[in-house]
Amino acid sequence: MSDTACTNPSPVTAVSDPRWLVPLSLFALYVIWGSTYLAIRYALVSYPPFMLASLRFAVAGVLLFAVLRLRGEALPTARQWKNAAIVGTLLLAGGNGLVCFAEQSVSSGIAAVAVASMPLFAAVFGGIYGEWPSRGETAGLLLGFVGVIVLNLGAGLSGSPLGAIALIVAAMSWAFGSVWSKRQDMPKGPMNTAAQMLCASVSLAIIALLHGERVPAHPEAGATMALAYLVVFGSIVAFSAYLYVLKTVRPALATSYAYVNPPVAVLFGVALAGEHVGGFDLAGMAIILVGVGIITMMRVRKA
Repeated sequence: MSDTACTNPSPVTAVSDPRWLVPLSLFALYVIWGSTYLAIRYALVSYPPFMLASLRFAVAGVLLFAVLRLRGEALPTARQWKNAAIVGTLLLAGGNGLVCFAEQSVSSGIAAVAVASMPLFAAVFGGIYGEWPSRGETAGLLLGFVGVIVLNLGAGLSGSPLGAIALIVAAMSWAFGSVWSKRQDMPKGPMNTAAQMLCASVSLAIIALLHGERVPAHPEAGATMALAYLVVFGSIVAFSAYLYVLKTVRPALATSYAYVNPPVAVLFGVALAGEHVGGFDLAGMAIILVGVGIITMMRVRKA
């Protein structure tokens, strides 16, 4: 290797540096996933919930899988396909599919707030495997949850009991899938994302058909644009970022996006749907961000 190569790393090497990839990935999780709650609401105008999620992950999974294969990426082993099917069903069918179902009767803001309970479930499930969060991380998690409660009080949102239950089950399913996947033989790199989305799309299609759902014959243009946004940004970009941080940083930081998504979702609602933000809303957002800051500082100390 030449001296030039050693002293002047290529742009690809610089971009792939975790010092850049971790904050960029967290930004994608915080902002893009915060916006997907509103995108789901727009898409539900024409697409039924489980079919919407199935189409989203089928298209995203096929596109990503095709690109990876053209680049020469190896196929997952049979064991990796099995694990991808389990994790994809937990994260995307149980997690995202139930969020879509709930948003038929629950606003996008309350959906984001309810899903913010996910890091607490992740901490409990992690404890089962002997990975309890540190005291500082626990303080950040609890403070973030207090912020979610304050945000919920300020928003004045209400949803159906069935929708609320669906959101809690979605948070638990996503949390368990995230914790369980870290101890399994999963496909490598982006192929993990593609495999999980492909497997989840099948699970969601089966649920949709059993639920009596069908692909709409004449969907509205706005709903289809929202679906396209969910495919490209919500699935390929943000989900890939999530799997990266899940393998790179501590679980408390990897799941901290759930505390930032509610204020982001509310802000998108204000900008695009004319929703009102009051004092409780602003206070809740501030508390949430402080909680995330504590989690981040704990990660830096352990690094």
